[in-house]
This record gives sequence, C-alpha cells and structure tokens, in this order.
Amino acid sequence: MTERQPTVFVPHGGGPCFFMDWNPPDTWDRHRRFLEALPASLPAKPKALLVISGHWEERVFTVQTNPAPPLLFDYQGFPPHTYQLTWPAPGNPTLAARASELLNGAGFETRADATRGFDHGVFVPLKVAFPEADIPTVQLSLRDDLDAEAHLAAGRSLAPLRDEGVLIIGSGNTYHNMGKMMRAMRGGPDGPVNGGDFDRWLTGAVTHEDPGARRAMLAAWDRAPGARDANPREEHLIPLHVVAGAALADRGEKTLEDHVLGAVESAFRFG
Repeated sequence: MTERQPTVFVPHGGGPCFFMDWNPPDTWDRHRRFLEALPASLPAKPKALLVISGHWEERVFTVQTNPAPPLLFDYQGFPPHTYQLTWPAPGNPTLAARASELLNGAGFETRADATRGFDHGVFVPLKVAFPEADIPTVQLSLRDDLDAEAHLAAGRSLAPLRDEGVLIIGSGNTYHNMGKMMRAMRGGPDGPVNGGDFDRWLTGAVTHEDPGARRAMLAAWDRAPGARDANPREEHLIPLHVVAGAALADRGEKTLEDHVLGAVESAFRFG
C-alpha cells in the first residue's frame, strides 16, 4: 500500500542562496540542513512532487505539463555560476492531469502549460532536498487574485494526491518584505526587520488543534499582528494556504524557525 504523504511548506531563501558565498559564511547553514533532512523525515520516498511556488501566478490555476522542464533563472544580479545550476527532475504529465481533474471537480477553472520550466522557488530548495533529481515533479501556479480562501479550498481538492504517494510542497517565505530587508542591511531609516509578531501568530494558526479554526485564521491572515509588514504582497505566503488546505484535519507543526538577514523564516508540516 502507498503510505500517505504529509504536506509541507518550506521557505526557499533568497535567489540561489544555497549555492554562493555569504558573509557570514554560515548565513544559510541552518536552512540548508533543514532541507537536506527533509527526505528522511518522510514516511516513504514520494512517487512524485507537486510544488506550489510563490514565483508563478496565473489568472486560473495552471499546471505544468512539460515532461522535461528546464530551469527558469528568474533572479537577477547573482554570480555567473548560479546561472549554470542544474536540476533535471522529470515532469509528470499524468500527475498534472490528475491535479487538474481534482481542481476541476471542486469547481476551479484550470489550464495546462506545456512549455514552462521550474522557477527558482522550485529548483533552488529542491536541489538541496532532492539532489538526485529523480522524483517526477510538477509545478502548480498560484491564482493571481491570491485569494486566501480559494487557495485553502484548492488545497482541499488536492488532498487525495497524498494517498497516491504525492508530496505536496508549498515554497515561499513567511517573511517577504524585501524592500525593508534591503534597507535594513544598508542601515536605512526603517530600523531593524521585525517579523516576530507575525511569525508567532502564524505558528499559532498553523498548529491550532481545531482545523476549522485554523482555516478561519489563515483565511484572515492579513488581519494578524504584523501581517502586512511581513508580507506587503502575499504571493510568498499563499503557498502555505494550499498545503494547509491539503492537510484536511491534520494538525500542523513548525519544523524550522530560522533567523536570517534580520528576518524570521519558518517551515511547517502537516501530517
């Protein structure tokens, strides 16, 4: 029998952060170790990965059907070698069709994209977690209205994939006020980055023992303390809503709290 997979949300760092030098050198070490340990924490090797990244938005939920996705180097200003990275995981058109079927069955319009490659919200963390690149992987877009309720509901529709051996991964960042982070690094007038209030609230929401209360809290995330300071625009947070929806009644747990470049970044797991 296929063992049920959990659903996970991972912060994917900044650009190709795990593949370049930093000062101090250990800036991303804790985050890297967390990703490296992810496969061993699973009940079994996934048959496939379905990844929702904060770097792909479409008018309707869109599934990647490319059988051999290239990499999209959708970052700028990094060292030349970071544009030569490889992560040749195969696509999985069958999984793409299954995901579309489930979303359609829940009333969501979908479309397919046969040419899109993996953006860095996919290949950067997964090159660390699954360096062999031997697990078929499909990327699913966000819907560009970034509606929290809709993404929770989309996740619920995708929950059957877990019993089919598919690991559903949300890839984003729980703190993504990049402007404030960059200004703080330069000693700007905003003062230090402060994501602690929102991270504490988010942790309480995700780990709430009542799944109904969890859904209600996540649906109203933007009313939480520090919410819009942490996420002026929510595209890096909303992948969490998809994996929380796919968790159904499974309670969440925090699996990483990292403090990097002044920001609090957390990872969560359900099931």
